[in-house]
Amino acid sequence: MISYAFDIFQFHLIFTSLMVGVIWVIQLVHYPSFHYVKKDNYPLFQRFHMQRISIIVMPLMIIELLSGSYLVYDRLYLNIYFLSSILILLVIWLLTAVIFSGLHQRLEQGYDESLVNKMILYNWIRTSLWTLRLLLINITF
Repeated sequence: MISYAFDIFQFHLIFTSLMVGVIWVIQLVHYPSFHYVKKDNYPLFQRFHMQRISIIVMPLMIIELLSGSYLVYDRLYLNIYFLSSILILLVIWLLTAVIFSGLHQRLEQGYDESLVNKMILYNWIRTSLWTLRLLLINITF
């Protein structure tokens, strides 16, 4: 049983680590590159971005959420650090659904420098939260 729980925990750690890598690339490279896309191609670019990034991000986020939920449900690794990391994950999901989905949808209408700047600024919150999650999970381990 302990070995099985340890395997699920490692699985969760791997997917959180992957998301931390992805969010840092998005923050430092991808979102800033939105400023360099030709304006007449911008709606097409934004739709392309949303479709393609979802192929990478959604499975990772879902697996991260399910494996973390399982560890809480099975009462494995229940301590303040891990529970805090799960709470942070829920905040990340909320931010993604409420703020970032809306910003991306608005950008499908066309390039807006202020919206892209807002997305880059707000994404520092998710980048910081995911990085903090990884640190908290490592403390748990």
